[in-house]
Amino acid sequence: MSIWWSLHLRREAASVPLARRLLLGTMETAGVDPDVSYDLSVALSEACANAVEHGGGTAPGTFSGAYRVTAYLDGEMCRIEVTDSGPGFTADRPPRPATAEDAENGRGLYLIRELADHVRIVNKPGRAGAVVSFDKLLKWRKDAPLMAV
Repeated sequence: MSIWWSLHLRREAASVPLARRLLLGTMETAGVDPDVSYDLSVALSEACANAVEHGGGTAPGTFSGAYRVTAYLDGEMCRIEVTDSGPGFTADRPPRPATAEDAENGRGLYLIRELADHVRIVNKPGRAGAVVSFDKLLKWRKDAPLMAV
């Protein structure tokens, strides 16, 4: 079984729950275990929130008002990619857990790393945005209609 979808979303806070609900609905319909679905939906929410907050483009030809979310459920793996057109990530500031001083900042990428099995964070060429992608092995409900065989 293979399912994939892609969304082109405005960089607005209201887009984050939309992406999350679509992912949760897809996984529920397919029969993915609710705990796995929840972990992936939280990771997706964090990646989308980062794109909304930091993903504005400054390079010529970029559309700074949008970002893209793509989800792939293929066999027993789910991969999610969030692509923006912001300044990208700098190598000198690795993701870290939040502390009391910065409880509102710096925890998104840390949470994604904790919730997913494999995480890749890359800058698009020419600092024309970032791609955050993460994978997680799927577990299925016993009554899953689309369970991988």
